[in-house]
Amino acid sequence: MGITKAIALTPEQMDEILLSEWNMRMATMGPGKRINMTPMWFGWAGGKIYVHGRGQKVMNLRQNPNCTVLVDRNEKFPELQGIMMLGMASVLEDAAAEKADPHLVAVQEQMGKKYNGGHGRPAVADPQPFTATASGSTRRWIVFTPETIVTWDNFKLKGGERQ
Repeated sequence: MGITKAIALTPEQMDEILLSEWNMRMATMGPGKRINMTPMWFGWAGGKIYVHGRGQKVMNLRQNPNCTVLVDRNEKFPELQGIMMLGMASVLEDAAAEKADPHLVAVQEQMGKKYNGGHGRPAVADPQPFTATASGSTRRWIVFTPETIVTWDNFKLKGGERQ
């Protein structure tokens, strides 16, 4: 077995990271062939990443839906765990597209709980769903569908196993 497979996250570990980590990074192709990378809050449902984004990120994805998402945790090399996904993103352009998405309502509820208190206000006992919706020319939900997934759990490297 190669090192990549030997240190891969299990599906359960992937779900745990994707449902608990607050930040992910999304890289898109911007104008002038520049990569645009942005940290964003996100949801995970139906095997897809959901983000409510605005501005350049949305404009980039309208032009080129190819992008990469990275979710990782820990700082020290022997403790790094991560998920890199390469795939395609679609922009939900209006309320009808949002309503037609089979996972968006669950993601909005998930994100309401996950980011409860994250805007500098105290957390509440019964958080409301994250109700952002399409507005203006670029505030939109983005749905990222992974085509290739690479994971790593450096705890599994020789000498780095958890005790």
